Amino acid sequence: MSVVKSRPVLRWLVPVAAAITVIGGGAAVGTFAAEAEPSLPPRTAAQLLVDLQTAQLEGLSGTVVQRADLGLPPVAGLAAGSNELAALASGTHTLRVWHSGPDRQRIALLDTLGERDLIRNGRDLWSWDSRSNTATHRTLGGDAAGKPSGDGAPELPVTPAQAADQALAAMEPSTAVSVGRAATVAGRDAYELVLEPRDEASLVHQVRIAIDSQEHVPLRFELFATGSDQPAFEVAFTQVDFRRPDADQFRFNPPPGVTVREEKADRADRADLPARRPATAEHPQVRTVGTGWTTVLVARIDAAGAKAGAEKPGGAELAGVLGSLPAVSGEWGSGRLFTSKLFTVLLTDDGRVLAGAVTPERLYEAARG
Repeated sequence: MSVVKSRPVLRWLVPVAAAITVIGGGAAVGTFAAEAEPSLPPRTAAQLLVDLQTAQLEGLSGTVVQRADLGLPPVAGLAAGSNELAALASGTHTLRVWHSGPDRQRIALLDTLGERDLIRNGRDLWSWDSRSNTATHRTLGGDAAGKPSGDGAPELPVTPAQAADQALAAMEPSTAVSVGRAATVAGRDAYELVLEPRDEASLVHQVRIAIDSQEHVPLRFELFATGSDQPAFEVAFTQVDFRRPDADQFRFNPPPGVTVREEKADRADRADLPARRPATAEHPQVRTVGTGWTTVLVARIDAAGAKAGAEKPGGAELAGVLGSLPAVSGEWGSGRLFTSKLFTVLLTDDGRVLAGAVTPERLYEAARG
């Protein structure tokens, strides 16, 4: 079990769901600048894992920079049903985050055209878009404390803690764990925990997590693809303050002229929603095959849903790109294969989509099953 996952205060520094986390652009910065290696008392990997598990975080605020180069094509967002969602899979993005206990969090996603905020204050959840000057308010259920806010969509890690949680969840027993070099992140000394998948079918070579030497929370997360010495994905604090933010940070004050939409039902509390939703191009039926680093996502889209997706804006462009992918076949059937340095996607002729940070052979194996 992930030690971070067992600590909600670490996992949910900010309550971000993929359906709400939308960025149109980002700051023009490159890989996070390296600083001189600090001198820290030796600690083992086991001790660092205990540090993560026992960390007590009362408050936090800071600036987070995320950079991704996953090798995805420009039309990846069309396949996912959202170009804006796909923006997180490439380029550099800047965020401001505030955390004050399990029921007070805020995140501001910044780009060159404006700002989008997500604010959790008790049972009140606000989202605001400065570009359209629109806001949405939702009242969370009584059991929402400490839980992520969203509609069940796959989450995108936007803080080092969230990214570390997803990596640590894949640890046992498929991961070699060691201690890397000490580092300075956001002006703070940090230990480095190194995770290396043992399964050769994984396209992930290594994950490096910088852990604050005093507060024991992740400050930086780096993911390296096999054969690359540059991170394919990294998210790190560039400035961090561990004091509890003022309560005013979590109060939403609608700006002049804002259009407010009230949501009467909290979709996050409707656990039966995914099961009752029919499979379409936007909402396929999804299951997983395997565990850990070599988990494969398998989705099936019905014919009507696929046709509807093709008729939407960009559908013809997407169909053209998919048609240009290499044709593959085997005991599992036939289809098209997309490969990148970190992801592989198999689209079968019988309407299945299989994807994972794995080799094509692992997808073929899952397709046979």
